[in-house]
Amino acid sequence: MSELFDAVDALVASRSPLPPPAERRRLRQAHALTLDEVAAALDVRRATVGGWESGKTEPRPPEREAYARLLKQLAKLYPVPGTTDASQEDTAVPQASTAAAPSAPGQPAGGAEESPSAPPAPVRARPRAERASQGSRRPGAKEAAPAPARTPAPGGAYAHGPLLVLDADTEKQVTGYGVGGLILDVPAKSLPALIEWTLAEARLGAEKLHGSGKDADPLLVLTEAACERYGMPGQLSESERLAGRLPEGHKVIRQLQRAQWQLTKRGLGPWARIYRPAQGGRRQCVQLCIPSWRALEDRAWGHAAQLEPAELARVLGVYATRVVTPVGSTAVTGLHLMTALSPPTRASEPDQDGRRHREHRPGSLGVEPMDPAPCEATDGHPVLAHLPRFHVRGPGERLFEEAYDWARDLTDDECMKRYLVGLDVNLAFGAAANGAVVGLASPPEHVTNPVFDPAVPGSWLVDLSHVDLSRVKVGKQWRRLDGDLLPGPFTPTGERPEGPAWYATPTVAYAVELGYDVAPLEAWVRPESGRFLDGWYKRLRDAYVATMADLGVAEKLPPAEFLKAMDGYKSRDPELGIVVDAVKMTVKGGIGKLREKARGGGWKPGRTWPALARPTWRPDIRAIVISRARINMHRKMLHLAAATGQYPVAVLSDCAVYAADGPSPLDVLPYDSDGKTVPGSFRLGVSPGMVKHEGSQSVLWGADVLEQLSADGKVANLARYIKTGEVTAMDTGE
Repeated sequence: MSELFDAVDALVASRSPLPPPAERRRLRQAHALTLDEVAAALDVRRATVGGWESGKTEPRPPEREAYARLLKQLAKLYPVPGTTDASQEDTAVPQASTAAAPSAPGQPAGGAEESPSAPPAPVRARPRAERASQGSRRPGAKEAAPAPARTPAPGGAYAHGPLLVLDADTEKQVTGYGVGGLILDVPAKSLPALIEWTLAEARLGAEKLHGSGKDADPLLVLTEAACERYGMPGQLSESERLAGRLPEGHKVIRQLQRAQWQLTKRGLGPWARIYRPAQGGRRQCVQLCIPSWRALEDRAWGHAAQLEPAELARVLGVYATRVVTPVGSTAVTGLHLMTALSPPTRASEPDQDGRRHREHRPGSLGVEPMDPAPCEATDGHPVLAHLPRFHVRGPGERLFEEAYDWARDLTDDECMKRYLVGLDVNLAFGAAANGAVVGLASPPEHVTNPVFDPAVPGSWLVDLSHVDLSRVKVGKQWRRLDGDLLPGPFTPTGERPEGPAWYATPTVAYAVELGYDVAPLEAWVRPESGRFLDGWYKRLRDAYVATMADLGVAEKLPPAEFLKAMDGYKSRDPELGIVVDAVKMTVKGGIGKLREKARGGGWKPGRTWPALARPTWRPDIRAIVISRARINMHRKMLHLAAATGQYPVAVLSDCAVYAADGPSPLDVLPYDSDGKTVPGSFRLGVSPGMVKHEGSQSVLWGADVLEQLSADGKVANLARYIKTGEVTAMDTGE
């Protein structure tokens, strides 16, 4: 009889009633559950739960009964507060709403502080027709009072936030997912109609970051299904992928042309800008992002392209709110952020007729591109067109400021240690940008036999080969160190210079700091200077620190608590973990983009390339930031060596590896009972410039890697492998 009862229970379970897919998602998010948490509880894949919530699949026994039980319990906790009168709308689907998304980064609409990850608060549902014009929001905040017809919603022109992620169902109905849980029905049936709707009704965008700047254009992120709905391929063909865009004759491009919309030179690709010339001073521009066309590169955005639309909207929305609305890769966006925070022009004072004009804004890089000094130019630049073909420039002709890639063999004492511990500097290039004095809108001036001035940014031809690391000033005292165990501060390889070479101002200033005289032979200096990158750094710093705090890693934690908080921090909220990585790549990419090299098969040395037309093509600024980052790293290692006798065995960019008796950074850094360590050296913490644990491996592992990879007198860099301990076939050359 018990077997019959079990069979009856299984039959009932196989038909356990479930709410509609949209309600399943609402209930999960109302309880602040992630797809991963539900999937783990039901012992299924994350994508399986996503399929249940999108309506693409239905759960089967035995998971169906457990899933139904979960939803039933959540429905008791978060019931739908109201239902729509069927006489008013036949197709209404109950939706929760919340307050309008922030209309500007860091400034919530209506005065209520909101967070993209705020706890839910379900409220009154609205009919589809009303949602199409006013918008509805997923659980997450308070309901805004309904606005009268044709009246802007609370939050002004950008009440619905900076972006929407568009998805289409099997019935070709398009839904937009926005910041803070916003859901909009999108009525547009074609791409031109979508652009019109976005600018006329969607109320998307963001306020300018500077009084003299421009508001951010709306961003539409199209899923693969949304692409197909609007007549574009879900995936680019091989030829389209290589070209980076759809062909000019594509039907969608013809539709845009007939509607008098224009595309920029990059065409309709993964990141596309669709616009009409400004009328009456008002911009008409919409940005498209298409993840299935590889718009979100894995290195910066991880698995963001595989997220469900609402989750992707959260990731991009947090980034847009805290950093800036993305306009391309994180590198492109990092460069765009510099201009958004420090616009090149401003409105002049009224003239006699009361009119204002655009004029140069002091402290900016201006609107005109600038030729670099010959020593700062990359190979093939037009200013070097006079050089013979295949000429190789040496240190006396070329400024070469790069990050560290240095390593040495372990000493006998270090071989007796048990572990190798990696220390990684947080946002190293961002910290180096903070306070950096760089040239502004004036071209460089050439000077012979100059007197070195550490306050003047520029490039200096000077001989630093006399600087001896075995006897240097540390603070105000001369100290003797083992100079063979430290990398040299003046070259990325750590080698000692052999004669005169070009250096950026911070590198030469460090030689003076170490107690040595310098006598430059010549220089290219920039008398007009300023701290152009300070606002850029602060914006990215605040975004990084705020997101890390959301992940449970706060500022000013004691060292042991910080290390504990950092353990598995991304797993607490993988979506915010993506944002952290994107912020890091925005810093690195933005600095790298200051010296973007020529790309494409049509370019020839001596000719210009598109990047040179930008005022932000400034290799001198990049050199100063990288110089400061390398010098900051060396200064920390020097102070630690002077105080403890510990020396790094490898340095790669912002990561230094030390031999230690234990696997923790606390086995390297001498913290006292008051939580203080060596002044001027490495300090554990989340703030930019402080360090975190990069990884630890055994000394035996390190010896094995050195034996495998060291060749031709070059020592393998253990910092490259310390995080995971993995050495690939590519590394070994197999």
